[in-house]
Amino acid sequence: MRNTIIKRQAMRKRRSMRVRKHVRGTEIKPRMSVVKTNKHLQVQLIDDEKGVTLGSISTYAKEFRDTEYARKGKVAAKKLGQRIAEIAQQCHVKEVVFDRGPSNYQGILAELANAARAAGLQF
Repeated sequence: MRNTIIKRQAMRKRRSMRVRKHVRGTEIKPRMSVVKTNKHLQVQLIDDEKGVTLGSISTYAKEFRDTEYARKGKVAAKKLGQRIAEIAQQCHVKEVVFDRGPSNYQGILAELANAARAAGLQF
């Protein structure tokens, strides 16, 4: 059992590094990193050159507590996509590089990306 868990974690780490080696964020075009856990979603805008997070939002943020957006789901992903686009516009960012990590680009991640595109981000 323990060996299976270690193998699964190693494969997950390899997948995320395979994606991340091609994706670099700059000040003009930061990396939009999405972390999907069993209960929540987190989205960050990261400038990899300086090592700085420009903005972030998650389903456990104060503004989403006690609402329908407090848990992982397509509705919450759509709201997070809209909100991260607003945060990017406040930072004067129009283009981002999408970093899906070890997750597939389908379902919740696709919904988040489409909502961010509809709100004005380009990637």
